[in-house]
Amino acid sequence: MRKQNIYITALSLLSVSIAMGQNWTETKSGSWTKVTNKSGQTLGYTATSGVKLLTDKGFAFKDLNKNGKLDKYEDWRLPADVRAKDLASKMTVDQIAGLMLYSKHQPIPAAAGGPFAGTYNGKIFAQSGAKVSDLSDQQREFLTKDNVRHVLITSVQSPEAAAEWNNHAQALVEGFGLGIPINSSSDPRHGTRANAEFNAGAGGTISMWPGSLGLAATFNPELVQRFGQIAATEYRSLGIATALSPQIDIATDPRWNRVSGTFGEDPKLSTDMARAYVDGFQTSTGANEITGGWGYHSVNAMVKHWPGGGSGEGGRDAHYGYGKYAVYPGKNFQTHFMPFLNGAFKLSGKTGMASAVMPYYTISFDQDKKYGENVGNSYNKYIIHDLLRTKYKYDGVICTDWLITADETAVDVFLTGKSWGVEKLSVAQRHYKILMNGVDQFGGNNESGPVLEAYKMGVKDHGEAFMRARFEQSAVRLLKNVFRVGLFENPYLDPQVSGKSVGTPEFMKAGYQAQLESVVMLKNKAKTLPLTKGKTVYIPKQFTPAGRNFLGMDIPEKLDYPVSLNIVKKYFTVTDNPAEADYALVFMRSPDSGGGYSIPDAKAGGTGYVPVSLQYGDYTAQGARNPSIAGGDPLEKFTNRTYNGKTAKTINTTDLGMVTETVAQMKGKPVIVALQVSNPTVVKEFEAQSNAILAHFGVQDQALMDILTGAYEPSALLPMQFPADMKTVEAQAEDVPRDMTSYRDSEGHVYDFGFGLNWKGVIQDARTAKYKQAVVSLK
Repeated sequence: MRKQNIYITALSLLSVSIAMGQNWTETKSGSWTKVTNKSGQTLGYTATSGVKLLTDKGFAFKDLNKNGKLDKYEDWRLPADVRAKDLASKMTVDQIAGLMLYSKHQPIPAAAGGPFAGTYNGKIFAQSGAKVSDLSDQQREFLTKDNVRHVLITSVQSPEAAAEWNNHAQALVEGFGLGIPINSSSDPRHGTRANAEFNAGAGGTISMWPGSLGLAATFNPELVQRFGQIAATEYRSLGIATALSPQIDIATDPRWNRVSGTFGEDPKLSTDMARAYVDGFQTSTGANEITGGWGYHSVNAMVKHWPGGGSGEGGRDAHYGYGKYAVYPGKNFQTHFMPFLNGAFKLSGKTGMASAVMPYYTISFDQDKKYGENVGNSYNKYIIHDLLRTKYKYDGVICTDWLITADETAVDVFLTGKSWGVEKLSVAQRHYKILMNGVDQFGGNNESGPVLEAYKMGVKDHGEAFMRARFEQSAVRLLKNVFRVGLFENPYLDPQVSGKSVGTPEFMKAGYQAQLESVVMLKNKAKTLPLTKGKTVYIPKQFTPAGRNFLGMDIPEKLDYPVSLNIVKKYFTVTDNPAEADYALVFMRSPDSGGGYSIPDAKAGGTGYVPVSLQYGDYTAQGARNPSIAGGDPLEKFTNRTYNGKTAKTINTTDLGMVTETVAQMKGKPVIVALQVSNPTVVKEFEAQSNAILAHFGVQDQALMDILTGAYEPSALLPMQFPADMKTVEAQAEDVPRDMTSYRDSEGHVYDFGFGLNWKGVIQDARTAKYKQAVVSLK
């Protein structure tokens, strides 16, 4: 019983209710009420939701289903699996179907047009008068009508806006049904803004780190675990409790356009990085731990993509129909399991294993040795049920990749459906097949209708009891991930606290240090580096041709400096006249020849299939595989996807011209190249002309300046091989790691896995001793 109310004015009016003889106190601030249980979990609820408190043995609990009694799922003293089983048993089939959905991408606020558009009271955001943190019409609909509880958050305007949106969304769902909170998620969001400045006291909207390849280039799992801890803290401050990462595919084909999201091509390094990343994200310690390593700073890690997506034939990507097939000419299928089985599923921390896994789009061609199906991985019973669930005993959440149940409309469109191998099934039949394999959740599907149809199919085939049990099995897995991170007790945030908890000076410093440690020095002829500060440098402008991005949106033609001159001028004097310069700095990107499919070729009567090139100059494939190992699509009248004899033209071929022209203009004065790497690169086209080469994987310009001027000594190592030429790229097997002839430069150095220079020369240390040994395979 409440005996008195004490009102305190601090930054805002706080109402503190002290319950005599109770082990809890209640504080009201803003739109929600905080309940602090002494030696127990903290609760949060809103008055508008109708939720009231229950007490037992002096502790407070939320009556989420408003039935006036303490149910097991409402009792925070019980284990997560007990609570999840109790709640699953109470859920309707409609509610479980909603739990199985994972929303489409949600920018906050919703975009005015395009694939992620939304409205507010029927109007676009700019015309609606809505606040940044308000829910869109579409969000309200899928949260209420379709019972969606897993939301994929993309862009947010600020940490405070993200926290306020979270509070509005959580208040909405708390008010009806069983009070199940939202489990928001995010793709990786800790990339860098190249032109951002760093100083010891600087904060930001979120800490900035090198990409996954850059983290791998440190060869330092402890650094990656620290990244996970910081990123998880920032995620939770934004209301995000699930990370759709890490991407732990082994990048065995150097042409794949998702290499940059991996930890490279070595199985052992990828395994150690996967383990460290997931441990960092999922583990809470000290006062933040609830139990078993899970707690208020924990973020569920959804590792991807089982059973490994790095072996697409010809390096093509399975987001597109032209890249749907993964092939295994080296018979190396099982090696791709290593980062999962020995890394993400075998953690050093208390949480034990990654809480969720996402299969890739690909058809793992001819790897189903039991049922003989060539279908997308989520549809493949052998790959999901027999291997992942049964042989390897994985009992976490399995969530499909996005849009795999929708219909394909074109072989070259990113946002089309990706129902590879099951195109003849109806949408509901696709859901049913996936569910029967042991998959729990459907990525990018906001609508529960097809899931409910799949349920009816199961009832017809197996009976009501069987299908109800199957639904509850997935519900328990999904709910455990929400219980363990404390969302049922308090899903609410203080926006002001969130603003101070994201991008702190400490976090920004750690990210910047990681960037410094991720840059690989490939060449340093006659010890060109480090450069003397204050000298005069020439930087050529970079040309970007007009084109379209992966969403089909226009990219305008551009000619501009590829680096922030404001930052460069803090280190050097900048001139537009090469004759005045002491050095030239050339900033370029890895060659981009597209994804291996050409619309003009297809229109001209060809198949559309062309090579994926890793060189800047035109590349014509000679001796490429013919016929292809795999092929076939309902929208194609052929099955041979060979590109032998076809030519690939690189979109950014002018990057090579920047080097050759600058070398001529500098007349023997040093030319230093900074290469931003997204894929292994054929560097022989420009290496000999360069005095020094730095390879990086997405860092702030300032980090490059610090290394160029000797403020920091380069220490990173290549996480993959750089090929000698395209001939060795064609000869390598898509599924085999480290099987190319690596490039030998004019200084005699070989750009192999684990290579890197410091000021003294080739780096040989404990990292190279550990990881440069022969490739290991899963036995």
